[in-house]
Amino acid sequence: MESPAMVDAVVMFPSPAIGHFISMVELGKLILTFQPSLSIHILIVSAPYSAGSTASYIADVAATTPSISFHRLPTITLPSSTNTHYETLIFEVLRLSNPHVHQALLSISKTHKIKAFIMDFFCFFSLSIASQLNIPGYFFFTSGAGCLAASMYFPTLHQTTTKSFKDMNTFLKLPGLPPISSSNFSSAASDRNNKAYEYFLDMAYCFPKSAGVIVNTFAVLEARALKAISDGLCIPDSTTPPVYCTGPLIATNNQTDGDTECLNWLESQLSQSVIFLCFGSLGLFSMEQLREIASGLERSGQRFLWVVRNPPSDSQSLDISALPEPDLNSLLPDGFLDRTKEKGLVVKSWAPQVAVLNHKSVGGFVTHCGWNSVLEAVSAGVPMVAWPLYAEQKFNRLMLVEEMKIALPMKEDEKGFVTGLEVEKRVNELMQSDSGKSVRERTIAMKNAAKAALSEGGSSRAAMSRLVESWKH
Repeated sequence: MESPAMVDAVVMFPSPAIGHFISMVELGKLILTFQPSLSIHILIVSAPYSAGSTASYIADVAATTPSISFHRLPTITLPSSTNTHYETLIFEVLRLSNPHVHQALLSISKTHKIKAFIMDFFCFFSLSIASQLNIPGYFFFTSGAGCLAASMYFPTLHQTTTKSFKDMNTFLKLPGLPPISSSNFSSAASDRNNKAYEYFLDMAYCFPKSAGVIVNTFAVLEARALKAISDGLCIPDSTTPPVYCTGPLIATNNQTDGDTECLNWLESQLSQSVIFLCFGSLGLFSMEQLREIASGLERSGQRFLWVVRNPPSDSQSLDISALPEPDLNSLLPDGFLDRTKEKGLVVKSWAPQVAVLNHKSVGGFVTHCGWNSVLEAVSAGVPMVAWPLYAEQKFNRLMLVEEMKIALPMKEDEKGFVTGLEVEKRVNELMQSDSGKSVRERTIAMKNAAKAALSEGGSSRAAMSRLVESWKH
């Protein structure tokens, strides 16, 4: 008796960081629109810190997209002495998950023919398993092509100096990118003595060994960086893998679940009159910084919608899901809410960001420069004020301001603190000045380019089609 024909499958391994996870699932959904007969299997690793839950998102995807199934890998418990740098924690959990990834791939391959194994770039440890099992291994890069170019060039930079970036105080020239201050690298990658630096370097050495890199961006947004990559300038000593720009990938479901107070409030505001301030799933400020933002907003006289979270507890700045609801009256300056009630709305902890950015009343966005937030703003045609907080966000600010010209920079002091005067100045500049107007026009042009990239005959659709076609042979 013949065994049943095996179903073709793609296995995906996202990083547990919530933004990375959702982007990869959206990539899975996109793959299915090109090849609906595929079965998609997503391996889930628990995050080494608690930063919001993906449970409702997973349940929603499982209910609406039966071709996607989720496989939860056993939880890894790190020793309590482990370095608390959040990138290092993620790398450690993913490294220790490798045996479980191996088991999962063996188990799935009993009933499916695995055409591709797509890993978040943080999961580079698993590329060796894909090679052992003869499965083409791809990286999914959840940041932009500029950041990919810098990551690919990282080994070359490493070889040209013995200093840590944090000790250099200089500008570096990288292929396809504007001059980069050595202070613009993420804190994890800027210190040679940090374990995460070693992991980023190991990851960069894996790019040429992969079957390709899928990037959540689109060709027009980052043309110069993409040309440098395709010309082989970023990996001068080895082969550059194929790069597929398939973005912007944006999650639009669940966007109005829960509190719609802010959407109702926006309905009563004039077109493009409101500046929206929101800082991502890990973006937390001290009480002193929150009060400076409040004074800057009040003095600016602009209409605003501001998402406020509780300041981090001293023990663990990334453990945010355990934070209680903020008490706005005690956090913000005395009388602030009352004095600004005609002009602004402060919401606690969360807002439906995609829905807010796409509302006609929103005319500007103060963002932490997380890449998903950047793409959401570009897709909505909303210009930005760039205020980076962690990870590769300082690098993203450089790209947004100097290269793409779709944001104005928020300037912080050497400790990362931003004054109320700076908040007032940048918000007014974005909403009222000629430089703000120029950034707005450029952002709207990029919104149209993003739409074109995803349309029939567009660059992102063509890249996705090439990728899926390559699995048929």
